[in-house]
Formats: sequence, C-alpha cells, structure tokens
Amino acid sequence: MRVAVTGATGNLGSSIVPMLAGADGVTEVVAIARRRPERLPARATFAVADIARGDPGPALAGSDALVHLAWAFQPTHDPLRTWDVNVRGGIATFEAAARAGVRTLVYVSSVGAYSPGAGRQVDETWPTHSLPTAAYGREKAYLERYLDAFELRHPDVRVVRLRPCFVFQRPAASEQARIFAGPLLPRTLLRPGRLPVVPVPARLRFQAVHADDVADAVRRVVTGEARGAYNLATDDVIDVAALGEVLGTRTVAVPESVTVLATEAAWRLRLVPADHELLRLLLSLPTLDSGRARRELGWQPVRTGRQALREALVGMAEGAGGSTPPLHSGR
Repeated sequence: MRVAVTGATGNLGSSIVPMLAGADGVTEVVAIARRRPERLPARATFAVADIARGDPGPALAGSDALVHLAWAFQPTHDPLRTWDVNVRGGIATFEAAARAGVRTLVYVSSVGAYSPGAGRQVDETWPTHSLPTAAYGREKAYLERYLDAFELRHPDVRVVRLRPCFVFQRPAASEQARIFAGPLLPRTLLRPGRLPVVPVPARLRFQAVHADDVADAVRRVVTGEARGAYNLATDDVIDVAALGEVLGTRTVAVPESVTVLATEAAWRLRLVPADHELLRLLLSLPTLDSGRARRELGWQPVRTGRQALREALVGMAEGAGGSTPPLHSGR
C-alpha cells in the first residue's frame, strides 16, 4: 500500500509518517510538504507541493490512501489567507485524490469542528458547525460539510474523519509556542513550578492527547476497513484545578469576559498571534467520548492528557524543537 500524507512535516505529520512507514502492509509513504525535512524514515519519500497554490495531483499519483493533515493557523489577522490554504487547499487535495484513484481518504479534523457544547461530553453524532466567528473552527466545519457531499459523489472512496482533541508532543513545542503565544512571552515561565499563580478562565475544560497516540489511530484506520468519524481523546479532562497541577502552581479562576477582552486587546496590538475568537472557541467546546475508537479500532492512548500537555510545556520552556522546518526550535 502506498500512502500519501499532506502536511507531513508538522506536529502530527512528524509522528504519523514514521508510524505509517513502519506499519505492516505499507510499502511506501509519500511525505508531502512545502519544505524538505532533514531526514525521512525508511520506506518514505518526499514530494514537494503547496496545496494552496499548485495541483497536488502529481504527488498523489499511484497512492492507495491519503492522510490529509496540511493546515495553516496563521496569519489570524488575514483570515482569507488561512481560508485559501485550509479550505480551498483542502478541497483541491480531496478532488485531486479522487482523480488519482485514491481509494482511502483520511481527514484529520478536530474537536474544533464541533458546535458549542461546553459542559457536555459528546460522541461523533454531535453537530460539526463549530463557532463561526473563529476562523479555525469555521474552516474545520466547512471541510466537514464538503466531505458530506464528497462522500455522496464518490461512494467508492472510503472516507474516515478523525477528530482529535488538542494534540501535543515535545518536538512541536517551539512551533506551538510561536503559533499561539508569540515571541514576547518568556518561555521559561512555562516550566512547571516557575509561576506562583496563573489566572485561568473559570469555564476552562479541555482534553489533550499525544501526537504519537493520534498517529497510532491513523495507522489503524489506514491499514483497516473503518469508515466514518472517530473522536480521539484521553479520558482525563483538564480544568482549572488540573491545569494548576500540570503547571505546578496555584490557579485562580477569572471571568471569561476578562480573559477574552485581555486576549483581544493583546491580539489587536499584535502582542500575541492567537486571537480572542480562538479562545472563545476553546471555552465553548464539548469534551469528547472516544468510545467508538476504542471499540472499533482497538485504539487506546498510551499517555494521559496531563502527560502530553506537561511534555509540551517543558519543551516550550527548554526551547525544544523537531527536525522538520515547521518544528525547528529557532535557537
């Protein structure tokens, strides 16, 4: 089986490419990205493609399966640019895969595609209309709708949608710090135990999962026969108290309006790259029931959400990075 992976050098791709390259039944993994990584595992080759500007078809030729990961979080001040990459580029990739005769399409969506449901735990039947004011959620939801129509037009293509919660790993720590915190935050402050107190939105509740555990789920669906949507999340939920445990500090719950307004001000002043609508999205999301993935895929995360988040925070404090261009440490 020949498997193509878009966004192969990012947070998820850096774990998924080696996982697939070592999987039984996979003869070749085509790692597709704009920039070549320093190294690739055995049975992996590299193909350069920019899904927002070119035809990804040549890179997909001869592939039996496609894992679509490519995604741009920035620039949040220019949502048309992220729409161009994420939505138009995603659609172009799906259609190119159909023309190339790809028979399995795995789209890694997100908890961010789900409609607001704070305080709820939901399965895969919960609506995926997201929070339309947040570019990230709006784009994830649009691709979900596009795939609804794609499946009707291409019943011969096995479509799988994976919806993980927030994904962390040490090699992606510097990239995630750049994307969400920006250059002004002293990253050593993220080391657990460094801050005496941290204000946290009172409604904060989210799940985290390690990139390697998501990669294991991708391996299972690519080499199996599963169809449909699967939530991917650990059982533990990170709330105000749990975040304090991870950070090794005292957390103080503050009103949502205060944190949103402060984030909006910092974003408008270009002090932080992540905008207030992304924070609103985070605070509106339900938590995920991953029972279907456990039952049908035999998937079981190895690390807890707290372990994955702590690994990333320590990595941010230490300036950790990976060997691919998006994951470089910048040091």
